[in-house]
Amino acid sequence: MKHETVRASAFAMPLTNPAFPAGPYRFVNREYFIIQYRTDPDALRRIVPEPLALVEPVVNYEFIRMPDSTGFGDYTESGQVIPVSYQGQTGGFVHQMFLNDHPPIAGGRELWGFPKKLAQPKLTVETDTLVGTLNYGSVRVATGTMGYKHRALDIEAEARKLAGPNFLLKIIPHVDGSARICELVRFHLEDITVKGAWTGPAALDLYSHALAPVAELPVLQVLSAKHVIADLTLGLGTVIHDYLSAGATAPRRAPGAAILIEANLG
Repeated sequence: MKHETVRASAFAMPLTNPAFPAGPYRFVNREYFIIQYRTDPDALRRIVPEPLALVEPVVNYEFIRMPDSTGFGDYTESGQVIPVSYQGQTGGFVHQMFLNDHPPIAGGRELWGFPKKLAQPKLTVETDTLVGTLNYGSVRVATGTMGYKHRALDIEAEARKLAGPNFLLKIIPHVDGSARICELVRFHLEDITVKGAWTGPAALDLYSHALAPVAELPVLQVLSAKHVIADLTLGLGTVIHDYLSAGATAPRRAPGAAILIEANLG
């Protein structure tokens, strides 16, 4: 294979058979179960990277069911998102996520910088209860429950919340083990249609685990919970801060984004 061919065809690994396809990535009937809880502010300060700033000492614990995802298939995800602000703009910092499908693990980490690891999350309805669980191997890490569809929420308000900015810390090492990429990335969900949104009484239990440390942000008080079903597109990212430069870079498209856009147009 010629040098020019490698450059022209390179998108993701493996070169001739990438682990995930080029976007856009559309999700149909994406189902969220989000429990917001109050936690230890000192624990949050140890986790949230500058130049992001904490908004309040709360965490959104999420279970997300994705039965119809372009290129990624049918999978489930679970993890923690922390409300933050960046230059006066409020959004969510994705702290850690666990899922059961390789393509979105590879694509999420390589394209955007999602902090994804392999585990076994589930989201189901058991009689009158919405139940989210996360196992790491055979070990239970998280259990969330909510009364099923007790009260409807404003779907337009929920759509606006989903459209807000999200932030990721993208880290890719060099072949010598040093950091090759260390960037703060911002992305948005797009083309959102909320099909339903509900709330109800909820509970959340987190359990200690060396490799899935969700309990390091302890549950002090459950504040609210919601169940949302929506169609949406996962937008590509923008780099808003480069930790390896002397200061923040001007916002620019992530390197993979240009390749994706060209592929989509072609």
